Amino acid sequence: MSVTEIRNLAIIAHVDHGKTTLVDSILKQSNIFRDNQEVSERIMDSGELEKERGITILAKVTSVFYKNYKFNIVDTPGHADFGGEVERVLSMVDGVVLLVDSAEGVMPQTKFVLGKSLKLGLNPIVIINKIDKKEEASEKVLRQIEDLFLLLGANEEQICFPVLYAVGKEGWATTSYKEAKEIISSKKKADLSPLFELIENYIPKPKVDANKPFEMLATILTADSYVGKVLIGKVYNGVAEINKQVKVLNLNGETKEKTKLTKLFSFKGVEKYQIDRAEAGDIVAIAGVESASVSDTICDLEVETPLKSTPVDPPTMSVTISVNDSPFAGQEGKKVTSRMILDRLKKEEEINVAIRVTVNESNDKFEVGGRGELQLGVLIEQMRREGFEMSVSRPRVLFKIDEATNTKMEPIEEVVLDVDEQYSGVVIQKLSQRYGRMAEMNYSGEGRVRLIFYIPSRSLIGYQTEFRNDTRGAGVMSRTFYGYEPYKGELEKSRNGVLYSSDTGSTTAYALDKLSDRGILFVGPGVKVYTGMIIGEHNRSNDISVNPVKAKELTNMRSATADIAVKLPPSKALTLEEMITYIQDDEVVEVTPLNCRLRKKNLRR
Repeated sequence: MSVTEIRNLAIIAHVDHGKTTLVDSILKQSNIFRDNQEVSERIMDSGELEKERGITILAKVTSVFYKNYKFNIVDTPGHADFGGEVERVLSMVDGVVLLVDSAEGVMPQTKFVLGKSLKLGLNPIVIINKIDKKEEASEKVLRQIEDLFLLLGANEEQICFPVLYAVGKEGWATTSYKEAKEIISSKKKADLSPLFELIENYIPKPKVDANKPFEMLATILTADSYVGKVLIGKVYNGVAEINKQVKVLNLNGETKEKTKLTKLFSFKGVEKYQIDRAEAGDIVAIAGVESASVSDTICDLEVETPLKSTPVDPPTMSVTISVNDSPFAGQEGKKVTSRMILDRLKKEEEINVAIRVTVNESNDKFEVGGRGELQLGVLIEQMRREGFEMSVSRPRVLFKIDEATNTKMEPIEEVVLDVDEQYSGVVIQKLSQRYGRMAEMNYSGEGRVRLIFYIPSRSLIGYQTEFRNDTRGAGVMSRTFYGYEPYKGELEKSRNGVLYSSDTGSTTAYALDKLSDRGILFVGPGVKVYTGMIIGEHNRSNDISVNPVKAKELTNMRSATADIAVKLPPSKALTLEEMITYIQDDEVVEVTPLNCRLRKKNLRR
């Protein structure tokens, strides 16, 4: 296939704006599936956690064929914690499809990714999605998008972007808002042909040279159980062939390895298939290169200068993972030793370039750095499901020193909050107490307010649950990394003390009933606990030791209330991520395949 028939594009969007379901519809309408083939929803979300949470965690490549064109499509993560993936994949493509929800409009990740795209000179196709929503405000959203393009310094060609109105889940798009409404009201049959036509005519062909020596930029790193490390990237120049002698150059132009290409893959739908040759302009996967990583150049032996690439972003947050040393250690998991935990973390570091692992001097504690709470929480959840037991510390942000001024700098995030107007006051108050700086406050209609804050990353640790409670579950919070600013100062303690067990055994309804007026309980009756395990939150600021396993004394005397059943309020169940952000510095989360428990570091208190 000639390179003039290839189009490389990325689909970018904020979380839950319909990106992955749009890709589903593109795949289904490109006739890559058999007529009788069973196809699941969110095809590109291949991971178990991706399907459960409804978010894209890792960037993925798929290819579809339209007329005599091959469209290489990159499905990018929509959450800010995985934003490092987005920046790099943009270097592979020649255009982007920007997907925006017709009701929610422009959100932080939209701004973040679009800004990167415009700086790279990519021309976007804009799709206003979910046009069938009752609360859709397409005209207002389109004005927001135009304002955003101007704010981000779009050039004249970029700002004249084509617009489509779509319902990605139903698999149709049109260039006319009026026609979109007619399709919805009349249920007229429509498809994604307008999008395919725009990709063909608006996205430029790859700017490459097939006559130069072979050069490919490694952009996505994955692992395969059969061939080992697999690098996905765009062939910028020349031709890739099986058994070709190549070398690996890092960003500084230093040679890391000389080897040969043992396997070469192309994409068709969600499948990889083996090929013998790939021409310049195509996006392919290669195996047989052991030392290469993201941002490295794989090239002919005669090439001396690496391709330009975005360095991998440094982590902004870390947790300490160590061996589980609780009284219940080893009872629920099979992988419990420090060597097993370290090997698993090192394996993750190899394939996930946003993760950094450092080991302490005694080799029993591992500091794991990442881009945010969600990314670290996903890693820990994956390990838990694989049979690991471990202890996890409270997340902490990673500061850096400005060498010019010798000033301590901390990561700052841009936070967009959509709340009911009646709850905006308490949200503003609490974020201001956490050194938040309000940049905008806009009334979006129907009693809703949009707040935009710039706030230290450490101020948001554990705030998600509090925000949900303050807004009665109706608030929506989105965040993305903004930059570094001078350290703002110490934060006040925002959490009450805890109730921790003074004994080991199974909790009783009798004991918990007596403790229920002390605070909020995290456990119900019949739960195994041990000394130092946290069983609830105190309604005051101090920690107290309580006995949740105490049984009712048996006597031969009866009273009028002897047989009245104990009615306990429901215990508060915390997710793994909520637990990790809930704990303080003197506490850890015990993570096992069956349970997650809160506990004090020092069990003998």
